[in-house]
Amino acid sequence: MNKFDHVKAVEELQTFRMTNERNSERVTILGARLIKDNYISKLGDQIWPFYEQVAIAALDVGDFTLADFCIDKLKERFTEKSLRFRRLLGMRFEAQGQLDEAQEVYDTILQEDDTNMLASKRQIALLKARNKEQDMIDALTKYLDTYYDDHEAWLELCDVYLSKHMYDQAAYCCEEIILLQPSNHICYLKYAEVLYTLNHLPLAFKHYCKVLELCTDNVRALYGLQLVKRKKKESFSFIFIF
Repeated sequence: MNKFDHVKAVEELQTFRMTNERNSERVTILGARLIKDNYISKLGDQIWPFYEQVAIAALDVGDFTLADFCIDKLKERFTEKSLRFRRLLGMRFEAQGQLDEAQEVYDTILQEDDTNMLASKRQIALLKARNKEQDMIDALTKYLDTYYDDHEAWLELCDVYLSKHMYDQAAYCCEEIILLQPSNHICYLKYAEVLYTLNHLPLAFKHYCKVLELCTDNVRALYGLQLVKRKKKESFSFIFIF
């Protein structure tokens, strides 16, 4: 059996933090072992980002004992006035299914700092989980006023508009996503399908073609082209008969 390498474990966790990779199961395993072996005493100032990282990972996998241990350690260092620490408390409420309490935490954070990106994202995720579509639209719109270049947020807003059959607004979101991700064929495909739904057939045809330019074997784009051609033919036949 190979000996556990504490130094490599610490380096791996640091790499996850630098690359923003969640990998919660792995982080939980490494973090728990480092805590068990009391290797954390050698981390110096890196102990605080370590505790935060492990706490979030533990919440993801439902290890509340480990999460609470890390959160309690952070509480000894930071007061509950810390917005970052309070966001962590909100995430613990979420993980435990206490959604009203989590919402209250995020709301109070955003009352003090309405540009807090992490709290905004958690608030949006919570509104989505609670199926509060209009509140989610309002929160996403406000968030994108500050963080315009977050294409994932635009995609979330597009999807919620589609769920409410607000196709013009969804089309606008697609246009913004394409500006931010001009080489992503999925963006063009979503836009083409929205345009088809709006009966903007020439534009839909153009964007289905763009999908195939970027991804030559995309079946949905090929099928979309056939639908556009058929619908245009039907429209022409109706006009001719009339």
